[in-house]
Amino acid sequence: MTQLTANELKFKAKIFHALSAQERLEILEFLRGGEKCVCEIIPHLNAIQPVVSRHLKILKDAGLVKDRKDGNKRMYSVTHKSVYRIIDSITPELVNALAKEVLERMPLLK
Repeated sequence: MTQLTANELKFKAKIFHALSAQERLEILEFLRGGEKCVCEIIPHLNAIQPVVSRHLKILKDAGLVKDRKDGNKRMYSVTHKSVYRIIDSITPELVNALAKEVLERMPLLK
């Protein structure tokens, strides 16, 4: 296995940071169905425009989404469908196993 450079590790961390917020995962799941206008993403998240724009900027800065202007609308889409392999790799079985591991390490409350 090849060793990653410091820049490669830094960029991977940036991708995982972008994937670390529930709202950003919700945006990516919503975009799984195809390109969406920011005006569709806002009500889907039930959030105000500045909050949605901030999450979209983080996703865009990590290279996970791209945008384009369509008249006065801003359209967003996923840059590479392979990002869903990362998201989908966190299976319910893995979540349960990790949760169990965490719970086993917690001291019993007395």
